[in-house]
Amino acid sequence: MNLVQLRIPGKAVPPTPRRGFLPTTRAEMKQRGYDELDILIVTGDAYVDHAAFGPILIARFLEARGYKVGVVAQPDWRTPDDIARMGKPRLFVGVSAGNLDSMLNKLTAQKKVRSEDQYSPGGRTEMRPNRATIVYSNLCRQAFPGTPIVLGGIEASLRRIAHYDYWSDSVRRSILLDSKADLLVFGMGERAAWEIARRLDAGEPVQRLKDVRGTAHVIDDVEEWQRIAAAPSKYVTDGLPVILPSYEEVVASKRAFSRMSQAFQVETNAQNARPILQAHGKQAVYFNGPALPLSEQEMDALYDLPFERAAHPSYRKEEVPAFETVKESIVTMRGCFGGCTFCSITEHEGRVIQSRSSDSVVREVRALTRMAGFSGMISDVGGPTANMYKMTCKDERIESACRRLSCVHPGICSNLVTDHQPVIDLLRKVREVPGVNRVFVASGVRYDLAERSPEFVRELAAHHTGGQLSVAPEHTNPRVLEKMKKPGIESYERFAESFCKASEKAGKEQYLVPYFITGHPGSTLADTVELALYLKRKGMRPRQVQDFIPTPMSMATSMYYTGLDPFTQEPVHTAHELREKRMMKALLFYWDPKQQPLAREALKRAGRGDLIGRGAHCLVPPEGGSSFPAYGAGPPQRAPRDLKTRRLRASTRKRRPS
Repeated sequence: MNLVQLRIPGKAVPPTPRRGFLPTTRAEMKQRGYDELDILIVTGDAYVDHAAFGPILIARFLEARGYKVGVVAQPDWRTPDDIARMGKPRLFVGVSAGNLDSMLNKLTAQKKVRSEDQYSPGGRTEMRPNRATIVYSNLCRQAFPGTPIVLGGIEASLRRIAHYDYWSDSVRRSILLDSKADLLVFGMGERAAWEIARRLDAGEPVQRLKDVRGTAHVIDDVEEWQRIAAAPSKYVTDGLPVILPSYEEVVASKRAFSRMSQAFQVETNAQNARPILQAHGKQAVYFNGPALPLSEQEMDALYDLPFERAAHPSYRKEEVPAFETVKESIVTMRGCFGGCTFCSITEHEGRVIQSRSSDSVVREVRALTRMAGFSGMISDVGGPTANMYKMTCKDERIESACRRLSCVHPGICSNLVTDHQPVIDLLRKVREVPGVNRVFVASGVRYDLAERSPEFVRELAAHHTGGQLSVAPEHTNPRVLEKMKKPGIESYERFAESFCKASEKAGKEQYLVPYFITGHPGSTLADTVELALYLKRKGMRPRQVQDFIPTPMSMATSMYYTGLDPFTQEPVHTAHELREKRMMKALLFYWDPKQQPLAREALKRAGRGDLIGRGAHCLVPPEGGSSFPAYGAGPPQRAPRDLKTRRLRASTRKRRPS
């Protein structure tokens, strides 16, 4: 299907993009001349009319297909009245928790309530319920009896099979069963949402929509799903699914859970993924193959939609923090072929990189420069990984048949085209747009790819770094990095060397800000001690360290819960005790007096009391002793200014235009 020409069998439907916000009340419906909505989108985020907010992207996409779409953002979940304020939609209700899983949005890795909700006006908390997708779906069923309910968004997508839930420390059923919705759209939902709308509009009952790619549905007939399960096939063309271990099996056996994780993971390439079936008691959930990736033309059409690029005026100038982060940024692509085990981008956005044309990006930049209040600075040009723009397999036939889980691990695939010229040319075009003063790359940079392009590194250092650049080596231990599916620390160091040389050549004092993860499966307390010693040797004082959070469906979460590597079934050490996780994090803040008591406890538990003291080899001072510089023991001294230390040092300053 072509998202630009938008042809429906027997009928041509031209796009009908509309300026102005989508209706959120009866009064706003009346202003548009709507007596009835075709589709209602319910979201757990504030209504920000911007392509970075997934539910709104889908709403705008459907509106451009000619449908009357309304939005209810962060409804009162104590009653169905708020959701029902615009009346029953003609076709269906789309339900999403928002851009983040609602539990991750609320609670930290230490299971403490976050002080701010980035996706709510004013950063206010308690604007959405726990497990928002389930709660909203139940409210919609009360408000609109008989209306099809379609789940979407990242919470539904990553909880579509039986999954481990960190916050309840339990294995939960597919969210489709708990929500009692009719369909679940997983992954990037444009194609599936449009097909659902089109077929319902043509008079098909929702019960017949069982073959839409990128969707899941429930099979209530025991004999039907058992018949399918009795004759599974490994060939996609047979149309028969891969049978995952049942919900009951994965609750009873961690080894079965691990096998389920591995079996699911290899079915993520949309071009060869097989259907999946998982039994839950007398019911089963059937997953069609993932939706096919969008072409460049289709991506361009998506981002050409008439977004207001503003929060809804009803918020009365209350800022939505997440919007402030992205309002002057540009998305160039989606998807990731990195396959990092702690990340779920691949499971949600897909492994194939889907890029916009440079002309489309420049059009958006020009539109941004015409907006009131534009600062002249583009805060980011990128996506999940900035320098994967337009990277693809050298042969479409190889790509369509490949079932490899990562294109860059354990090494960069020989079939991957790693040419950085497209992203270099794009960045040059963006910074030449009149009215643009500075263009930054704040998205992640995959340094093992970047080191293959000295020209990209020079461009990055000379034009697109504002004093510091964030990169994510994550750890130093090869065994831990293997569990993460990340490159060795040597790759990071080579990139650091080339970046800092390029910065010096450009006459700029710039620093890398490396991100590290503590508590990741495979990492012991002893491994974290060695990581802290590495940081001290290199003169690094990290200001941000991520405490590993087991998010639904990731392979690292499977390791955390089962203690098994899903790919090898070998045992994996994991820190489950919250205090041990805090101690690991404290070790990386060895330089902070507030963290040193916990760091000392960690060193004693690891049997490394020799690192407590004032010697040059020590990590933290003794109890009651004053702290000392990160670069060695003894009286305060200036940090060494040797080239290597400066190149690997992490800045403590906030990013600033250079």
